[in-house]
Amino acid sequence: MTANEEQTMELEALRSIYEGDECFKELCPASFQYRVGNLGNPKAFLLEISWPEMYPELPPNISLNAFFNNSISSSIKQNIIAKLQEQVEVNLGTAMVYTLFEWAKENHEQLMENHQPVVSTMTVSLTENTVISSVAKKKEKKEQLSKSQKKKLADKTDNRGELPRGWNWVDVIKHLSKTGSKDDE
Repeated sequence: MTANEEQTMELEALRSIYEGDECFKELCPASFQYRVGNLGNPKAFLLEISWPEMYPELPPNISLNAFFNNSISSSIKQNIIAKLQEQVEVNLGTAMVYTLFEWAKENHEQLMENHQPVVSTMTVSLTENTVISSVAKKKEKKEQLSKSQKKKLADKTDNRGELPRGWNWVDVIKHLSKTGSKDDE
């Protein structure tokens, strides 16, 4: 059996096994995600496995780089991937995505036993920036126009809300005549 035929068979098997499972997601016919742990659980992680062209003769690519895993330290991620790589070596040459997902589920507690949620500095800085920007917005109040001022402004503007070219030229001429032009001096 060729690698392509084995991939097709495994794909059909994964679709039938995980049909209706909210933890499983098929990103494309050669890439899958599985959430290990419940959604609200801080020790839950999202495992992504993708197939290279010659899978299962070649090992699959295993990743924990999903945004969902941002609170997991890099050392924990490396440990999880190392343990999964051990399972890959044992199962090399056979369909193994289901085996890897199930192994991760069965060993979830052991894999995450030393996990301490990491508070990212980006989250903290975003919160601080949000507070600062909301305070700045409160200070930046626009000047309120009276009804008659709005009407006069609307009369002067065109259909795009722009003032016509030269709308204040008369004011410039009046100003120059009051102050006297440079020729008078």
